[in-house]
Amino acid sequence: MASSCSDEESDISDSEIKDYKEKPLEELKSGKFKVKGPNGTLRCPFCAGKKKQDYKYKDLLQHATGVSKGSANRSAIQKAKHLALAEYLETDLVNEAEPQPLRVTPPAVADTSEQNELYCWPWTGVVVNILNETKSGKAVDSSAFWLNKFSKYKPLEVKVFWDDECQIAQAVVKFDNDWIGFRNAMEFEKSFEGDHHSKKEWIDQKTNSASGIFGWSARADDYYSEGPIGKYLRDTGELKTVADLVKEAVNDRNKVVANLTNEIDLKNENLNKLRTKYNEKTLSLSRMLEEKDMLHRAFCEERRKMQRLAHDHVKKILDEQEKLNSELDSKKKKLDYWSKELNKREALTERERQKLDEEKQKNDMRNNALQMASVEQRKADENVLRLVEEQKREKEEALKKILDLERDLNAKQKLEMEIEELRGKLEVMKHLGDDAAVQKKIKEMTEELNEKVEEMKSVEDLYQTLVTKERQSNDELQEARKELISGLSEMLTRGRAHIGVKRMGEIDPKTFEGECKQRYPDDYDYKALELCSLWQERLKDPDWYPFQIVRVDSENHQKILDEDDEKLRELRSEWGENIYLAITMALKDIDEYNSSGRYVVSELWNFKDDRKATLKEVIGFIFKQLKTLKRKR
Repeated sequence: MASSCSDEESDISDSEIKDYKEKPLEELKSGKFKVKGPNGTLRCPFCAGKKKQDYKYKDLLQHATGVSKGSANRSAIQKAKHLALAEYLETDLVNEAEPQPLRVTPPAVADTSEQNELYCWPWTGVVVNILNETKSGKAVDSSAFWLNKFSKYKPLEVKVFWDDECQIAQAVVKFDNDWIGFRNAMEFEKSFEGDHHSKKEWIDQKTNSASGIFGWSARADDYYSEGPIGKYLRDTGELKTVADLVKEAVNDRNKVVANLTNEIDLKNENLNKLRTKYNEKTLSLSRMLEEKDMLHRAFCEERRKMQRLAHDHVKKILDEQEKLNSELDSKKKKLDYWSKELNKREALTERERQKLDEEKQKNDMRNNALQMASVEQRKADENVLRLVEEQKREKEEALKKILDLERDLNAKQKLEMEIEELRGKLEVMKHLGDDAAVQKKIKEMTEELNEKVEEMKSVEDLYQTLVTKERQSNDELQEARKELISGLSEMLTRGRAHIGVKRMGEIDPKTFEGECKQRYPDDYDYKALELCSLWQERLKDPDWYPFQIVRVDSENHQKILDEDDEKLRELRSEWGENIYLAITMALKDIDEYNSSGRYVVSELWNFKDDRKATLKEVIGFIFKQLKTLKRKR
């Protein structure tokens, strides 16, 4: 299609649309553009990119008419092509139209002069020569009487006008302003013509004393007549011809068709956008699920690796313990052998006997020492095994709780994704229409969405329970760290070991000794202790908080030391950079590890890496120390 109009690419003005339509109309008639599909459906050859390409005759005609008249986002070329398509459908493919439903149409009029005859609109009838028959008992002055009398013509209202003497009256009968009302007004007029009481007979007999009532449909002469009838018609209606009303009805219908066509096009465009968003959301959710599966596989692999390493480590410890026990047994056997040999030499001289006694006492002392060492070794081994078992049990419980949290988190994420997917589908269904099937589907999807939301709430409650248990486990681990700090403080004193106990937030007095030696050579040690105590007390002051929060990026913030703090500036200027760094380091440690209490706390520390030591590193260090102790014994 693009090649057929390549020389027409320069857009045309709206005034040239009707002239430009001739060329595409000829191409449609010659068969260059196909409108009928192979299965009998109709398609728009000028909207090839649209998803919808199977139209009924009525829908395709509405589409072509709407684009040619109303779409503001269409070019003039497109409007001209769709105008040609509408004309082609109305002339060459009219046999493809579906049978139209019956509807009320304007009644046929005898000739053109009657079509151009002016009527009072809304349709109105006139009744004259109404006599006040009080003796007959008829309430002719009541509108209800005349509504009942002319009920078969379905009047809406009857207005009665009496003369000054209340003897003769005239009436105006109002009908519906549609074609059914026009038909009823004509039948009303014909009923009087059949009784020879029409307007013509009324005019002919007006000079004579006429009997009975006369009636007709109000026209231009009644509209401009003098008296209450003419004034009422001018106040409540206007003059229109049948041709004018037919033309207005056709114009109104065309406007409604064009508006509905535009609305359908907008609905289709919105639906396509929603489908695109739905596809993007689905693709994003699929990617998230793939990433989650990858993370889960990596976690499982890392967990298996940790379990294998822990098993090998425990096995190695048990093997070494068995080896040490065997060595201890062999030494005990040697001592027993030496004891027996000493007993055999009791017959030696007194000196030799004394030497033997002394040697025997030494051996006994060594034997007792070895027995005590064996007992201590057994206790240490039992403590180590107990610590290993407790660590293994706590690690398994922590891993189990982590897995439960991850499983619940995965279930929660899956429910969230299902809820979002249901909401997207529900939003799409709301734009599909208002028919019963769509409303039923929307109701089902809403119920399913509510069930998913309830399930989401239960999962969140379970997740909170698991988080509470995880916090309890974390508290137990912290208690274990405190027990290690308090019970093994002698073994974990720093010395040259890389694992030990560090007092977080404590200032070392040696920090001030170098500077105090220069300023106070006589009592520098006392002055250093005094300054250390002064600044240690300042660190405990909760009102002194030399930190500030700064923004790192649009979402994250970071806490940094406020170097413009008055006390810190005085410290740096008076005592130099080394003491300033030591004080600020202690300040950062106490803010990190005990910001609420502001007092010094002990912490297991890896001095080699200058960080907090893990329980695994501390227990490994204890095992190493026990091995060293065994070798010394």
